[in-house]
Amino acid sequence: MLSPISEEKVFKDPVHNYIHVQDDMIWRLINTPEFQRLRRVRQLGTSYLTFHGAEHSRFSHSLGVYEITRKIISQFERRGYTDWPMDERMVALCAALLHDLGHGPFSHSVEEAFDMDHEDWTCRIVLGDTCVNEVLREAGDDFPEKVASVIRKTYDKPIVMNLVTSPLDADRMDYLLRDAYYTGVNYGTIDIDRILRLLRPFRDRIVVKESGMHAVEDYLMSRYQMYWQVYFHPVTRSSEIILRQIFRRAKELHSQGYRFKFMIEPLPSLFEGSLSVRQYLQLDEALIQTAFLQWTAEEDKQLSELCGRFMHRKLYKYVEFDMMDESFIDDIREAFRQAGLHPEYDLAIDFPTDLPYDRFHSGMPSSEKQILLLDRHDQLREISEVSEIVRSISGIHQGRYHLYFPAEKVKDALDRMPKHITDIFRQSL
Repeated sequence: MLSPISEEKVFKDPVHNYIHVQDDMIWRLINTPEFQRLRRVRQLGTSYLTFHGAEHSRFSHSLGVYEITRKIISQFERRGYTDWPMDERMVALCAALLHDLGHGPFSHSVEEAFDMDHEDWTCRIVLGDTCVNEVLREAGDDFPEKVASVIRKTYDKPIVMNLVTSPLDADRMDYLLRDAYYTGVNYGTIDIDRILRLLRPFRDRIVVKESGMHAVEDYLMSRYQMYWQVYFHPVTRSSEIILRQIFRRAKELHSQGYRFKFMIEPLPSLFEGSLSVRQYLQLDEALIQTAFLQWTAEEDKQLSELCGRFMHRKLYKYVEFDMMDESFIDDIREAFRQAGLHPEYDLAIDFPTDLPYDRFHSGMPSSEKQILLLDRHDQLREISEVSEIVRSISGIHQGRYHLYFPAEKVKDALDRMPKHITDIFRQSL
């Protein structure tokens, strides 16, 4: 039997002012070791090397997503909307709170390096032999599976999934506001109070009252700007590239039987792809950075150099290109090889892209990736059918090629490269 908390708990939050915990289960989930670990995982990965204020954690973001979800549900219940299933409240709140539980150190960078998925790990933690699972099971043996299915987007109540994972969900609203606040930019400032007031449960979907269209337009434009000015910032991408190269080199050395001067559990299992849930929960950024600092003294020069670059912020420089073909890249790699550089570690090509909004086209099947507006006649229209602004940004895959390289090493090697190659790099040296 679920019960309210004996006394409401309140977190002071710079984004939402206050975060209210009114249920004993939520309070106990927050205090599990698995959730507390999120204090040691930054929300924005390596972005702190670009925006020095970006030190906020997955812990604070997860609390923010919970709070937005709580506000939405409280509004639905207060107004007596019959399309909202009242008995789904705790499933939605728990899924919102725990949605990022499986994020590893440096978040998406470690996922790319080791072909992992944080949602998969979140579900493994929720369903595994953990304190989180123990707390959830008090609501019923099937309750952890309900929470996990919301996170993996297979729950049989789409309206619950809409709150946690949709184009206008609590997750996106919190990270736009929170990331803008901690990076010091204005792009992510959205009128969240107006958006929340105009959300409606309708026919098993969360929709927006048509009068809220302009607030949603601002939200989509903010998301667009945040991706290109913050999330895809070329300096941040440089640090992510070096981070992935460190993991790549360490994994290569481990597979070759190299004897590290410093090694700590569970890194060998990470390299081998055999992590258990218990081992995965040992991974945090403090552990990874401790290893990197020690690896600056490793005998393998490639690993020690990369770790030194990351720990002391000696990042790669970059040049931009509108177009780049394989033969062009092959020429550069061969020039690097001939000049004594490592074409796999001293050169990286990056092409960031983002789809601001998945626009609906006539004939397309209904998609959970679309935002629906509810007019005064209870008719639904997809937002790009109404908004010129949304139509203008829908389908945009903006992006330029970036060629990353260690400036001092390339500068020393320029006289050993063909002129048409050296001309590429001189502009940024």
